[in-house]
Amino acid sequence: MRYLVGIDEAGRGALAGPVCVGAVLYPEDFDWREAFALVTRPNRAGPGSPRLRDSKQLSAQQREILFDYIVDHGRLKHAFALVDAAIIDAIGITHAAREAAALALSRLSVTPSRVHVLLDAGLSVPDHWSQESIVRGDEQIPAIAFASIVAKVTRDRFMEDLDGPYEPYNFAQHKGYGTQAHVRAIRGNGLTDLHRASFCKGLILR
Repeated sequence: MRYLVGIDEAGRGALAGPVCVGAVLYPEDFDWREAFALVTRPNRAGPGSPRLRDSKQLSAQQREILFDYIVDHGRLKHAFALVDAAIIDAIGITHAAREAAALALSRLSVTPSRVHVLLDAGLSVPDHWSQESIVRGDEQIPAIAFASIVAKVTRDRFMEDLDGPYEPYNFAQHKGYGTQAHVRAIRGNGLTDLHRASFCKGLILR
């Protein structure tokens, strides 16, 4: 049996918090439609046809449903990796995301000879893996769409858990992205160890 691994990231453009990369492995004959049927509304003519969607096209509730499906399904294996703001500042977001991709893939504990890795554009893993980078892959490739859900839900939960310790910043609401409320909080309270100084100085602290 050959396997596919999908890899995608969440949090690339945020001002605070880590970048998170999710990885999902499944056999080539896996039927992804079962998963997306859980978040497809029936239409007047009968049950709706499951449609592939990446995490950004789903509601938070739909993402949670699909995340639980991925975690609980016996034929799926998932992993994730977080790379924090300090490393992002030190090596840049592109290298940080690729470092997280390599780490997430290693946590699946599979050998390169048995898998083909599919990544959303801009990501890559070490050269000894058979791999393919696809523009807007999270909208076209089921394995990448699953990975995008793992990355997004994992990172959102991480940021929500920081809401109490970092109360003035309200991370549970914006997850570290550059909303007006977040910008106001930074201007009023300064940067924390969660903030990417290289992002914040160039965008709002001029």
